[in-house]
Amino acid sequence: MNVLRNPARQVLRRSYTTARRPFVPPAQLNNVQRRTGGARRRRKRDEEEEDDVQWQGDFEKSSPPSPTFYTGRSEYYDQVILLQNAIVQARKSLKMLHLLPLPEFARNSLPTPFPIWKDLEEMSADFQSLMTRSRYRRVIKLLNELNGYFNIAKAANASEVKITIGSIIALFESGKKAASLAQRQKKTVSLDQYGRSYSVGKRKTSSARVWMIPVHAQPTSMKTQKGPSDYEGITTSTILVNNIPLVEYFPIPADRERIMRPFKVAGVVGAYNVFAIVRGGGTTGQSGALSHGIAKGLVIHEPKLTTVLRKAQLTRRDPRMVERKKTGLAKARKRYAWVKR
Repeated sequence: MNVLRNPARQVLRRSYTTARRPFVPPAQLNNVQRRTGGARRRRKRDEEEEDDVQWQGDFEKSSPPSPTFYTGRSEYYDQVILLQNAIVQARKSLKMLHLLPLPEFARNSLPTPFPIWKDLEEMSADFQSLMTRSRYRRVIKLLNELNGYFNIAKAANASEVKITIGSIIALFESGKKAASLAQRQKKTVSLDQYGRSYSVGKRKTSSARVWMIPVHAQPTSMKTQKGPSDYEGITTSTILVNNIPLVEYFPIPADRERIMRPFKVAGVVGAYNVFAIVRGGGTTGQSGALSHGIAKGLVIHEPKLTTVLRKAQLTRRDPRMVERKKTGLAKARKRYAWVKR
């Protein structure tokens, strides 16, 4: 029986192609001579290959002029790449001159000129494409970084680096630079013939017109204890608001403290007589407007106090306003009570 089974198994056994010859990948069959096909088929294939080569030579695709050609905003990205390369080269040059990294005190002591860059419309015209706010901010950020390196090179008198960076920065400076700088210059405010200063303060919807004149008597020293006797050197006629003494017009102590804060910060409590006309708003807004006007008046009388009052944020107009009421709400944020039925 075993003798009969072996021939039957050999007949019924399935034969695979891999068992007879090894598998050859298609990529390796390119140079293999095929048995099928004759000279006519080979000649036709050669003619087709020649036609393809000739067609490719006639319509050969030229390389784009810029690597950012297919982005749709090649002009914008070319300028961004130019600025990034300029920043890298400037950083390398300053490091070679041992000017980077700078310590904190040296960086703070550098002069900080105000660069006047081109606005959004001018940038869009130069880049030949509509520029969004985010792209404009990206360019301005790169320009400010490059301008920082320019200031370092200028302070260190590195002429080559300064000229190279300056030529790039000049491409992005606005043509309205002179007019913008003229607007930024503060108008010189002088005293009138009686030695009075005039200033205007604002807060919320309130405004205060303030006249200040120095007191001939020496200012008294401040007391550390807070209370009604905190302002001994200030008489009822020292600060008049709408022709009413300060204590009567502002009965709330917090409002009076807000008004006296510029004098305390500057250390000139009782050194000036103040006459103010206040309009609009409530007591909080009016006291804030009066404090703003007093701080500006102190700067007119004593310009040395500018830095002290600016750091205390007293000469800055507070931009906070009451938020408007919304449709469908009780107030700006408050909602009506929800009723189920």
